[in-house]
Amino acid sequence: MSHTILVTGATGTVGTEAVLALANRGLTVRAGVHSLIKGDRFSHITSGVQLVEMDFHKPATLRVALTGVGRVFMITPVTDDQVAISKQFIDIAKEAGVRQIVRLSVAGADAEPGIQFGRWHREVEKYLEQSGLAYCILRPGGFMQNFAEQYGHSIRHEGKFYLPLGDSKVAYIDVRDIAAVAATILTADINQHHGQAYTLTGPAAVSGQEVAQAISKACGRAVEYVDVPEAAARQAMAQQLPPWLTNALLELHAISRAGYAAHTTSTVQELTGHAPHTIEQFAHDNQHCFLPAS
Repeated sequence: MSHTILVTGATGTVGTEAVLALANRGLTVRAGVHSLIKGDRFSHITSGVQLVEMDFHKPATLRVALTGVGRVFMITPVTDDQVAISKQFIDIAKEAGVRQIVRLSVAGADAEPGIQFGRWHREVEKYLEQSGLAYCILRPGGFMQNFAEQYGHSIRHEGKFYLPLGDSKVAYIDVRDIAAVAATILTADINQHHGQAYTLTGPAAVSGQEVAQAISKACGRAVEYVDVPEAAARQAMAQQLPPWLTNALLELHAISRAGYAAHTTSTVQELTGHAPHTIEQFAHDNQHCFLPAS
């Protein structure tokens, strides 16, 4: 029986923290990366982490990555064929003898009719449920880390970040808490969480203004949240993103603006035994992402 755990998308926002969380428990972790060069971020971990190149569009690489793996934390890329490649991965995992898949989904994936992001993820969830594999589904809300990774540039250079959210509040979650939940499930008895779908949030829903205040306090400089009209947001996104992704993101912003992303759960505390990070803790720990280069 293999005890190796594969984390796909291991160099991504959630994947990186999941690899670290599992490795810190002394487990054998295989980090699935698109290129070994990108996997250099794990070089400071002296043992327990294996790097393997894998591409969801190349089944041969998936078979290699899954060889000898007992459990998987499944994170798939946001592509226009994400449903098809996710189903293919599940099939190959089953063929390889994987015993459990913990799937990263999104909050509200079970809503009807839901939004496009949710429908994509729900189709994959249903496929996994019918696969015969032991499974658990994680449905996190919006990531706090998006403020550092997606909006960090404008915060550093302008002291502002722009979102079409009005005064609405969102129960953002720190990805370190998602990783902690995943590590807890992947190290528990496989049957303990089988068939469960957990909605994960931070401890409180916060507005754009409150996020700006937390970052301002952490950095010692004024940071402002700017509410932008949907039309302006669409125009800005269209310059960088394909239409299918622009439409899906704007739909996500729209339900957040309407207040549907403000619900909080106590699941992180219940599963890990630790309270989830607050937006203030996140801002403090990531203040280097918000400060102008000296």
